[in-house]
Amino acid sequence: MKPLTKAEEQIMQVLWKLNKAFLREIVEGMPNPKPHQNTVATLLKILVEKEFVGLTVMSRHHQYYPTVTKEEYSKRSMKQLAKNYFEGSFSNVVSFLVKENNISVEELESLLHQIKKQQTLKK
Repeated sequence: MKPLTKAEEQIMQVLWKLNKAFLREIVEGMPNPKPHQNTVATLLKILVEKEFVGLTVMSRHHQYYPTVTKEEYSKRSMKQLAKNYFEGSFSNVVSFLVKENNISVEELESLLHQIKKQQTLKK
């Protein structure tokens, strides 16, 4: 899976939210200041080439839909982040967040609870 640019990710966020959309709906869903319709159309063409987006032709209009789920992309992005900046260790990621005060004790306890719950479900 190829990485996405920031602009491509913005379009994917809109598509993940809408599930299926025409060009004008995607532009409307973009944050302000909204990009020009031609810019979005070009980015959608690239996303189709990268196989992140599929399209259905309806007479003269194209309806776009994501071919990669937000969860799939998030998982890959997190693994890549850990690999590139934290020696592939998610423990190092959490340690970094703790050091930077970006995660609270309550959030850590919640994560531990989720891990324990997952371990119990696997047994």
